[in-house]
Amino acid sequence: MKKKIRLGTRGSQLALWQANFIKESLEKLYNVEIEIVKIKTKGDKILDVALAKVGGKGLFVKELEDALLDGKIDFAVHSMKDVPVELPSGLHIAAITKREDPRDVFISKKYNSLTDLPDGALVGTSSLRRQCQILALRPDLKVEVLRGNVETRIRKMKEGVYDAVILAYAGVKRLNLLEYVKEIIPETISLPAIGQGALGVECRVDNKEVNNLLKSINDEETSYCIKAERAFLRVLQGGCQVPIGAYAKVDHRKLIIKGLVGSLNGNKIIKETVSGDVEDCEALGQKLAYVILNKGGKEILEEVYGREI
Repeated sequence: MKKKIRLGTRGSQLALWQANFIKESLEKLYNVEIEIVKIKTKGDKILDVALAKVGGKGLFVKELEDALLDGKIDFAVHSMKDVPVELPSGLHIAAITKREDPRDVFISKKYNSLTDLPDGALVGTSSLRRQCQILALRPDLKVEVLRGNVETRIRKMKEGVYDAVILAYAGVKRLNLLEYVKEIIPETISLPAIGQGALGVECRVDNKEVNNLLKSINDEETSYCIKAERAFLRVLQGGCQVPIGAYAKVDHRKLIIKGLVGSLNGNKIIKETVSGDVEDCEALGQKLAYVILNKGGKEILEEVYGREI
């Protein structure tokens, strides 16, 4: 008989794509049957308020983690950019799959790029990181918080509510919606979010059977990159309430990580790069964070957080 394992996921079309991708990957490799269990998170219920005002990243994972700890599911799949840097005791990220293109994309009916937008155009995005970098490039634009799933955001653009919306390439591609993309925004203009484009699979540390299954779908290079980016974020104590971005790449066992901290209005951005051996990925992420803090990032963060860091 096939062993049955329960995979927890959010219920959006993108989350279900991600869950089915993990399910099919594992079922090809092992004699297992994976049951998808849909779980609604707080982030799925609160759609009219900016994430920064209602708790940030953990909004999309807490209920899944509770189900893991209660034994209702055996593992859960997340977009790594939604996963807080601190996990509940007894849980860990057992696998990170090969990363999709982590860049942001520009989507519009009338305009072909950010530079094409007229003065005062209205841009929708869910991210303060994107807002900061868009306003640094185009301070004349109006940027509004846009919540909801990928399809909802594109629909609002098509209905004329926004002149353009900015989304993650990975989600748009996975949902076969690339026809709406007018421009893939270079990382030099919009540095990605920590973990953007990567899927993480979380399970209980003591579940040896599931941990053994998940080893096979872990992508080593992506794991090094995400560990570096998350170490950077951990030092900065960052969440959704502050513009922080980072992107790590591996080239011949050398890891290069770029990071930024910016003001909400884009007037000030501190951007730096460090590099070193991939085995030192977490130390490199931490080093980059301290470089940025010492070059003015500390003042920006303390102003946003309203406290010393």
